[in-house]
Amino acid sequence: MTVFKTLKPSTLDRQAFVEAFADIYEHSPWVAEKAFDLGQSTELDEIETLHQRMSDVLLSATPADQLALINAHPDLAGKAAVQGELTESSTHEQAGAGIHQCNAEEFARFTELNDAYKAKFQFPFIMAVKGSNRHQILAAFEKRIHNETAVEFKEALAQINLIALFRLLQL
Repeated sequence: MTVFKTLKPSTLDRQAFVEAFADIYEHSPWVAEKAFDLGQSTELDEIETLHQRMSDVLLSATPADQLALINAHPDLAGKAAVQGELTESSTHEQAGAGIHQCNAEEFARFTELNDAYKAKFQFPFIMAVKGSNRHQILAAFEKRIHNETAVEFKEALAQINLIALFRLLQL
């Protein structure tokens, strides 16, 4: 098990805990709030244990709350990225995948896919981009756009939980 480098969750009060983990799930501090409310223990000082608890909170949430969290995520290479309006975590994640290096044709393709995906599914394409490059992301986009809505909804939640793990590992 991996322990946090910069903090010890079991020692935090509710406010400090929520502040520390509020953006692990994009603009959704309710995940951290509910995770804390399940009780504190030293086991939460292990990243994998806290991640499992937070994942369980998301997966047991109402479909409406899950959809709101999915919709809190920015488009990959979308307007928010171009205008510098992403959260710090999203900025680093997209930059790490080289999305900021897209040429005009690649940006156009991302825009086209983002628009088509949202028109079909009514939520943005979610992918944990760490370890991927822009070409792999476009390929995943082009493959997943053909899925059924229920499959993509479940995949979006799985990708969000993977993003959360990557973010926790940075703490």
